[in-house]
Amino acid sequence: MSKSIFLALTCLIAIGLIASAIHIGAEERKAVYVGSETCQGCHDAQYDSFMANSKKAKSYGSIQKMQKKLTPVEFKECFKCHTTGYGEPGGFTSTEATPGLKNPGCEVCHGPASLHAESGDPVDLAIKVSLQVCSKCHNSDRVAAFGFKPILYAGAH
Repeated sequence: MSKSIFLALTCLIAIGLIASAIHIGAEERKAVYVGSETCQGCHDAQYDSFMANSKKAKSYGSIQKMQKKLTPVEFKECFKCHTTGYGEPGGFTSTEATPGLKNPGCEVCHGPASLHAESGDPVDLAIKVSLQVCSKCHNSDRVAAFGFKPILYAGAH
């Protein structure tokens, strides 16, 4: 085998091993919540539309209005649907500690976006938007209790 063929094969193998290591490293990394303002950097028109047209973009205010009528436990139960990532690693914990996650934002539908924010690759968004995603909050119990229903993409962007 000639030196040039040997060198070419060695380079291809090395490139393959490096690419494989990078891919494995990316899979091992876990995406964390970064907040909708981070998304705005690349998705300004969608962010502006979401903030202007989506009631959920400001829904933490709704539970604040009800807070006096609720026990602390009941109030925290509202966080599951009225914040981003509550109860999940890196998600909302309090308005003081995680103010950028205090309302439901982009990542409620698209999943934690840190990896996507770094790469710009849509593949790095963990969640494909569907009615199943909406049903975490917009389910039959909540529809009956609060009189709302999921409208996929309505007011989103």
